[in-house]
Parts: sequence; C-alpha cells; structure tokens
Amino acid sequence: MEQKSLRDRLRLGRKLPETPGLSIPRHELSPTVAIGRRMALALALIVFVAAVAWVNRDGYIDPQGNSVGVLEVFYYSTVSITTAGYGDIVPTSDSARLATIFFVTPARVIFLIVLVGTTLEVLTERTRERYRERRWRAHVKDHYIIAGYGVKGKSAVRVLTAQEVDPSQIVVIDSRPEAIAEANSSGLVGILGNASSTAVLEDAGIQKAKAIVVAPQADDSAVLITLTARQLNRGITLVAAAREAENAQLLRQSGANSVITSSEAAGRLLGLATRAPRLVRVLEELATLGEGLDIGERPLAHDEIGSLSDLRNDQLVVAIVRRGELLRFDDSRAQRTEAGDRIVFLHSNKAEDDDA
Repeated sequence: MEQKSLRDRLRLGRKLPETPGLSIPRHELSPTVAIGRRMALALALIVFVAAVAWVNRDGYIDPQGNSVGVLEVFYYSTVSITTAGYGDIVPTSDSARLATIFFVTPARVIFLIVLVGTTLEVLTERTRERYRERRWRAHVKDHYIIAGYGVKGKSAVRVLTAQEVDPSQIVVIDSRPEAIAEANSSGLVGILGNASSTAVLEDAGIQKAKAIVVAPQADDSAVLITLTARQLNRGITLVAAAREAENAQLLRQSGANSVITSSEAAGRLLGLATRAPRLVRVLEELATLGEGLDIGERPLAHDEIGSLSDLRNDQLVVAIVRRGELLRFDDSRAQRTEAGDRIVFLHSNKAEDDDA
C-alpha cells in the first residue's frame, strides 16, 4: 500500500489518546526515609520517657512494692507512651507524678501524632494536591510550554534554564508517563496527555503562556498541536520542529512563528563539515549557550539611538528587528537605529571563560 502523505493523514483525523493530568514537581522525602524518621522519633520518645523515669526511679514501685531498675523503666516507658497503661508500675512520689504530668504525658501526645501522621498524610494527600494545583493555576503567567519531552524538547528546556528561566515557569506536555516523571524530577511542571487536545493545552494555561515549543516525534502531530495552540492563543510565540523540510511550510500556514527543520539542518552541517570543519565549530558554538560565541537579542537603549556604528564594540550587530521586520546589517535602513528597535548581536564568552 502506498504510504499516505502528511496532508492525507491529517485529513483522516488521526485519533490520539487524551489523558490530561497536571503533575507539579514536589520536593519530598522518599517513603523509606520518611518512615525511618518517624520510627527514630518514636524510639527517641521511648528513651526520653525511660530517662525521666530513671531519674525519678525512687518514686516508682512495682506490684511487689520494690523500686524499679533499668528493665522496669523501659517497660514502663513503652506501656505508658503507647497508652496501654497496665498500672503495674506506678509513680508514688510527688516528683515522679510531676514528671509524668510535664514530661511523660506530652511525650504520649507526640507519639500518637507520629503514629497517626502516616494515615492522615495518606488521607489528605489528594486534598494537598488539589490545593497545589489551584495555587499554581492562580499564579502561573507568561510561562513556557514544551509539547514533547524528547531530545528536542529537553534541549529547548536546557536553553531556557540557561537563560535564567525558572524551571517552575516551564510546563511539559507528553503522553508518556516516564517523560512526565523525568520532567518533574528536573523541577518542571508536567501534564500527561496529548498536546493537540484543547483540554490539555488549556490545562497547561495556553491562554496565559508566553511561548510554546512544539516538538513531538511526528510532523503530523506537530501540525495538529500548532493549529490547536494558535486557535487558543492568537498572540503566543509558537516555535515548531519539523523532521522533513516539505512539512515546514504547512507548519507556518498552521500558525508557527518559526519552524526548525531538524533533518535538513543536520544534513547541511554534515555537508559543511566535509569542506569547512572550522565553520561547523563556529555554528556549534552559536547553538550552545554560554560557550564560545553566542547570539543574543536585546532592546536598544535610549542612548544608543543614532548610528549603527556607535553601538557597543563588544557586540557585533548582525540584524535589527524594527516593528516586527528583520533588517540585516547590510540593509541601508539598519544603518540608523530608532527607538523601539531590538538588536540581534554576536558576542564572545572569552572574558567569562578567562575569569572562571
């Protein structure tokens, strides 16, 4: 059977699973450590009560009227702190009774809290999750959405965090539970589901997001996600990845501001490397933030309005963005800077590397 084109597959309306579910990263102890700490606290309380009884051992008697020893005080401690209270060892002196009031009884209360704490934690876990979700939704704004947490999605996250974007401001959407778990372990908010679903994108706060990176495994999924995201937020910055160059135009027509063709870009680099390996090294530095040469964009300062040649010497201007239009450095209109311009420039990290 002849393989269907991307447009044909989209026309058929491919059905993908939709299982939305918000997953906010948590900084918590493992169950083993948590239980170990509770047990240690319980044992410490038993030792504490035994020590109090030992200090006042002359004020305690056993059923035969004898004074108590080490074994008896630990026995008294365990039956008292667990509230069993058999009554075979009792305080008879005033000091022993005062110690029971001010030390033993509070220790019993703390022990009960530790004992019941695990059960209460299980019962209130879902309530806490819902509270954290409501709180996140109330405060999230101008965040970044990564649709697809594969190689491309992870690389996009690394660049964003290198540019000092808080990980809590990055939301990952993926249909694989292991991908969401990995995103959570990196401090990212995760949503398990199909990113082409309106419900899932709304769950990610698409209406209030600053930008979305569309990087699924297949180009047809990328087109569906792009169409849905653009419909839900007309003003969002939408960057999409395409595996094949023939699908790039379709992604642009679907609403993508920028389209990165991964296979074609890799092929161009491979071809360049055979003839100009040093050139490829420069391009690799530009693609790696914080190493060697970097490319950046910034707003034009008020005191920089005027001639392009008057800009900072440590930044090589390659283009100017003016009212949404890209003016390359050799464009005559870019020779004079204006208020509201943005500067696209190259700069070197050599000084930072030398300082390190």
